[in-house]
Amino acid sequence: MSDDYYKILGVDRSADDAAIKKAYRRLAMKHHPDRNEGNTDSEARFKAAKEAYEVLSDTNKRARYDQFGKEGLSGAAGGGGGGPQGDFGDIFGDVFGDIFGGGGRRRGGGSQVYRGADLRYGLSLTLEQVVFGDEVKIDIPKAHVCDDCDGSGGAKGTKPESCDTCGGVGQVRMQQGFFSVQQTCPKCRGRGEVVTDPCKSCSGSGRIRKTKSLSVKIPPGVDEGDRIRLSGEGEPGKNGGPHGDLFVEIEVKPHAIFTRENSHLHCEVPISFATAALGGEVEVPTLGGQVSLKVPAGTQSAKRFRLRGKGVKPVRGGPVGDLYCTTVIETPVNLTKDQKALLEQLDGSLQSGASRHSPKARSWLDGVKSFFDDLT
Repeated sequence: MSDDYYKILGVDRSADDAAIKKAYRRLAMKHHPDRNEGNTDSEARFKAAKEAYEVLSDTNKRARYDQFGKEGLSGAAGGGGGGPQGDFGDIFGDVFGDIFGGGGRRRGGGSQVYRGADLRYGLSLTLEQVVFGDEVKIDIPKAHVCDDCDGSGGAKGTKPESCDTCGGVGQVRMQQGFFSVQQTCPKCRGRGEVVTDPCKSCSGSGRIRKTKSLSVKIPPGVDEGDRIRLSGEGEPGKNGGPHGDLFVEIEVKPHAIFTRENSHLHCEVPISFATAALGGEVEVPTLGGQVSLKVPAGTQSAKRFRLRGKGVKPVRGGPVGDLYCTTVIETPVNLTKDQKALLEQLDGSLQSGASRHSPKARSWLDGVKSFFDDLT
C-alpha cells in the first residue's frame, strides 16, 4: 500500500476539499470494519484513509505535508510519533453526519454545528390553481434567531462562558472498562458554552417565534401530494448551522363539477330523456370554457364520451390529458296530468315493440326467466 496520502485517497495533489472529502467517504464506506469484519486488508485501508483524510482536510497539516512529507507532521498539534492521531469520531461525524442523520459538524471552539429542522406546510388549492398555476402568499410560524442577542442567548454586553464540564469542546468522554465513549456534554448540550446572563427577549434560547410571509409559485399541473421545496426557509441551525428547508405539500379542494385522475378529468353530464332518445347537442363545461357535445340517438345512461386535450398538462411533462363525460339520464319529476297521459301513451306504444325499442330489458327478462326455470 502506498504511503502517499493523495494516492491512498485516489486524488490529485491539486484536489480541493470537496474532492478529498468525497474520496474519503467512498473509501470509508467501502472498508469500514462493520462491513468487513475479520478482513485485515480492509481494516488497514480504512485506517490509512482515515489518516490521509485527517491530514489533507486540515489546511495547515496539508501545507506541511506538501512541503516536507510525513516528517513535517511530527510536531503538529494532535500528532505524535510520526502520524496523525486525531479523534476519529470527529472525522467520521463530519463526513457522514448528513448520511446517518446527525447533521452535525464541528466549528472553531469545539461546539457542534447542526443544520436546522425541515418544516412542512399543507397548502389547500382549487383545481383551477393546480391546473393553470398560481402564486400564493403563505404565513409560516417558525423560530428565528433572536435579534437582541444575535442567537447567543446572552444579554446585551455579555458573552457566553466556556463550559467548565467539557472544557468548551461540547463533548465529554466516558470511560467504560476498555471502551471510551464520547457523548454530548449534558451541561452545554454540545455548544461548548453556557449562558450565565440570559437574554430577556428569548429567555436564553437564542430564538424567538415569528410569522414569516412567503410567496409560493405553483407550477401548472401539480397534483395532490406534490411537494414544493423552499430552500433555507426551515428552522435555523444550531451554533451557526445552516437553515433547514420548507416543504409545501399540495392539497386539492373538491371541485363542484370535475374530479381528477392523473392528467385526465371526469365529470357527469345530465341529459333529458328526450335528448337521450332522439339525440342532440348539450353544452359541456371544461376548464377552458364551454364546448358542445353531440349526443347520438339512443344514448344510454352511463355512456362515456371523450374530449381529447381537455384535461391537464402534467407538471413533469407529457401530453395533455382528456376530459371524460359520463351521461346521466334524468327521469322527469313533478309531471302534470297532461304530461303523464302523454308518457302513458308513449309507453303503450313502446310496449307493442318492446324487443325492438328496449333490447336490454328484453334480454334481462329472458335471463330472469331462465334463472327461475333452472331452479325448478
